[in-house]
Amino acid sequence: MKLFFNLPPGAGKRSKLYTRLICFVLITVILFSYGQGLNTYAETSKDTQKNQEAQSNQDTESNKDTENNQEQQSDQNTQNNQNTTATADAAALDISSESAVLIEGSTGTIIYEKNKDQKRNPASITKIMTLLLIFEALASGKIKLEDQVSVSEYAASMGGSQVYLEPFETQDVNTLIKCISIASANDASVAMAEYIAGSEESFVNMMNAKAKELGMNNTNFVNSCGLDVDNHYSTAYDVALMSRELITKYPQISEYSTVWMDTITHTTKKGQSEFGLTNTNKLIKSYNGITGLKTGSTSLAKYCFSATAKRDGMDMIAVVMAAPETKVRFREAAKMMDYGFANCSIYSDENTDLAVTPIPVKKGVADTLNYRVNDKFSYLCLKGTNPADITKTVTINESVSAPVKENDKVGEVTYQLGGKTLGKVDIVAAENIAEAKFKDYFKAAFKKLLL
Repeated sequence: MKLFFNLPPGAGKRSKLYTRLICFVLITVILFSYGQGLNTYAETSKDTQKNQEAQSNQDTESNKDTENNQEQQSDQNTQNNQNTTATADAAALDISSESAVLIEGSTGTIIYEKNKDQKRNPASITKIMTLLLIFEALASGKIKLEDQVSVSEYAASMGGSQVYLEPFETQDVNTLIKCISIASANDASVAMAEYIAGSEESFVNMMNAKAKELGMNNTNFVNSCGLDVDNHYSTAYDVALMSRELITKYPQISEYSTVWMDTITHTTKKGQSEFGLTNTNKLIKSYNGITGLKTGSTSLAKYCFSATAKRDGMDMIAVVMAAPETKVRFREAAKMMDYGFANCSIYSDENTDLAVTPIPVKKGVADTLNYRVNDKFSYLCLKGTNPADITKTVTINESVSAPVKENDKVGEVTYQLGGKTLGKVDIVAAENIAEAKFKDYFKAAFKKLLL
């Protein structure tokens, strides 16, 4: 075909450029419209789905209630059967102390109990909470082991079990932890309470707040050392809970609580003098796997003890309160832990074998999402239960829609034994993925244009 006019020089190149620009704009609009369409479609689908689910829920509410009741009853029966078996076998333990409990640390499972929720004077096992808050302060960087602590006149006046700190004497945090863990020193406990919180009263508020956080529902602290005062009480089970928190989160406590003998140096106006520390926990010298933890005794509390030991991946925590004699608390704590180690085994899974295949992401700045298992799973198997019979099922979302935040749940791992669910662990997003905006579609269109 012959043109009846001549194109100006360079017009053909400009025409191609204009064409490409028009295509680029069209692609951008189409991509953006597609994204918006997805949003609209998703919202419409959600509304429709909600309406359908609401109708379905209304029609089947009665059936679901029945099923839930049956499942809850079945789960409760399973739990009751397990506890009954443990308690029936443990009846042969013949514990004479007024209150006692045996739990496994990694799972929190109660293996044996006797009056576990009976409120009693805790004496110096109160210091388990004091030590827990000290280690939390160390972990947060609020205090350091080398920090010098000045002993107040009030702290020096405590009496009871003590290391005879003098007013205005200074000791570092590390030494005061030794005094509390090994010699059960009241003066050192109050000195540390004042150093961390400014006053013992403020520290006690922290103790009670932590107790509430741990689910210690039958505990109230009035002081940091355990001297008998009105309204200062705890239970065997609550003591086990704070013992569990201390040894599982801060296992370095064993570096102090398993020391049999040590010395500290007093430096005062009178000069320097050595003072010997001897551990009040007599099981340190004889019990296999002992990791701690704390003794206590007063005229009202009688003889108390929280014993901890680790073997075969299990942390046994045995708490005895109001034992009639000092030897009885050690004997009965050892007896309970022996029972636990002999009759239990631990199933533990850290899901290191889980293959991570990225999940497709809709409407996001990234096309796929990485994920991880949120925590390890542990289950205490009583005698007669084979850990190899535990099965696990992994369920992961087929896709997710942006925005996605790190730690958003995207799946779960379910553990079962004999058809009964033992527990679940969440699978969570390992990264943040923002929702795609117009500029992101613009970039995508530009990349396509360059191809």
